[in-house]
Amino acid sequence: RLAVCGTVNDLAVGGARPLYLTCGFIIEEGLAIEVLERVATSMHTAAREAGISIVAGDTKVVERGSADKLFVNTTGIGVIQHGIAVAADNAQPGDRVIVSGSLGDHGIAILAARGKLDFETELVSDCRPLGDLVGAMLEACSEIRAMRDITRGGLGTVLTEIARASGRAIEIDETALPLRPEVRSAAELLGLDVLYLASEGTLAAIVPGEAAERILEAMQRHPHGRDAAIVGEVSAAGRIGVSMRTAFGGRRSVDPLIGEQLPRIC
Repeated sequence: RLAVCGTVNDLAVGGARPLYLTCGFIIEEGLAIEVLERVATSMHTAAREAGISIVAGDTKVVERGSADKLFVNTTGIGVIQHGIAVAADNAQPGDRVIVSGSLGDHGIAILAARGKLDFETELVSDCRPLGDLVGAMLEACSEIRAMRDITRGGLGTVLTEIARASGRAIEIDETALPLRPEVRSAAELLGLDVLYLASEGTLAAIVPGEAAERILEAMQRHPHGRDAAIVGEVSAAGRIGVSMRTAFGGRRSVDPLIGEQLPRIC
């Protein structure tokens, strides 16, 4: 599911309608056939949910100890409609920043599932395909400036990359960030910054200010965008990069994540 959704979402946030997927399996000698069947079934279910077809594939078996049981590599193909121009360097003063849902669910769920810490939660990963949600957004406004899925590096890194590519200043509001109580509590307990936690089914979008409410309403009508929120704005002045108004009324600079805050599985 993670392999399918990750590739579908990469296409979607580029403004494309996902259509086809290829997949390659690198299988370690001795992998139980039941595991392979479970993975293939998961991919099939996720592809149907995303409305795409898996059209080609390949398998390679390597010697025992040469791989971590199973590697899945995917490639996606989509179509960008005429007039859609989504790119990281498109942000303009007055644009608004929208996130499609709660932040950090995937990162905290994976940390808990690894069992390395005495930490338990019923939180599950937000891994889901975003093609339909992006379609609804583009139907509401075809002039969306930029979109990124909030995976590696979290929201802080994603917005910093957009700000630098556009040569703009972006300011976000800490109190507007959608966070589940479990994520907030776990981050505080473990000393993690929620701005750098990964999400696998959440995106950030830079949209024209005059269309922000219209796009937000379209997102909130979609099952994958019910928790969408406007969390910031692109400024005409200020230092290039990202800053955040804190809940205590102060201001902090948001830099890109250096290294990995948590172990990754994708």
